[in-house]
Amino acid sequence: MQRTTITRRIKTRALELGFNLVGVAPAQTIPDVDAYRHWINQNFHGEMSYLSRPDAVAKRTDPGRVLPGVRSVVVVGVSYFVRDLPPEIRTDPARGLIARYAWGRDYHDVLTPLLRQLADFVQIETGSEVRWKVYVDTGPVLERSFAVQAGLGFIGRNAMLISPDWASYLFLGEILLDVELDYDEPDRRGTCGRCTRCLTACPTKAFVAPYVLDSRRCISYLTIELKGFIPHEMRPRMGNWIFGCDVCQEVCPWVRKFSRSVSEPVFQPDPDPDRIAPKLLSLINLDEIAFRQQFHGTPVQRARRRGLLRNVAVALGNWGDPVAVPALTQALSDPEPLVRGHAAWALGRIGLAVQQT
Repeated sequence: MQRTTITRRIKTRALELGFNLVGVAPAQTIPDVDAYRHWINQNFHGEMSYLSRPDAVAKRTDPGRVLPGVRSVVVVGVSYFVRDLPPEIRTDPARGLIARYAWGRDYHDVLTPLLRQLADFVQIETGSEVRWKVYVDTGPVLERSFAVQAGLGFIGRNAMLISPDWASYLFLGEILLDVELDYDEPDRRGTCGRCTRCLTACPTKAFVAPYVLDSRRCISYLTIELKGFIPHEMRPRMGNWIFGCDVCQEVCPWVRKFSRSVSEPVFQPDPDPDRIAPKLLSLINLDEIAFRQQFHGTPVQRARRRGLLRNVAVALGNWGDPVAVPALTQALSDPEPLVRGHAAWALGRIGLAVQQT
């Protein structure tokens, strides 16, 4: 079968499986490699050592180190926009905010099987043995850069991939193949123009320059990737975000104009506001069993109980309402030092707020 026909059929099959975007890029060194190395050298990755290991850097620099003989990268995107929280919930400081991507099942568990189905389809279509590897956000692949090369969108000033058709609430996945396909051109339709809303809106000022994120200041990093104590100077700026952050996307004009729901979404979030924006006082004293029951199968599990309760304590301190004092006082006896330490900080912050009223 001709290469052009195979490529077209792969794309058709990808859309049938529920992916909203699909493109193909050549598996070669991409322009962003030097920027990636500079980012690592500045320690902007924080404690995410898996990004800076020499072997990981080498693989991101050369896809052939990931899959010898690789020729093509099929890149897919899935929109996870479904709806906005009602304003009275979104602005309620007594609730914890969870990044939109974590409102439903863990996207790794949803997308990986679909990508494997697509890879199997490629093998059937070519009629020969095909070597492939599938990744969803976890492999040594500069996926946003490949997405740009595959024509899925452009990189915004907030370092997110922005699709001119779907905006930036997108999961990305890749299939590395040792098969040569027809390659797409980058999409030239979109730019940020003069807009800097994302840079201005970031609560922690995590963008040291346009397109450059210092992860160590990012709320998503602080609430998920950072495993220890959150720096004191960052805590008041975190508001009531308890897992991830969407601020730099929420203010984006592309997101406001082009984010839309699909009729049969691959990503199906929990519709219960009390689960996707839970009341903080319902969380601060969760034991391990209750934590697993409430967040089983969702990305929130990644923070683990001690990490989530650490974040909840910070959010309660930022809320500043004395109604949280009994629950935080109970948290001072938590078996985890991480929870106890942040509960003590929250109590001090509430006490200060009371004195100032």
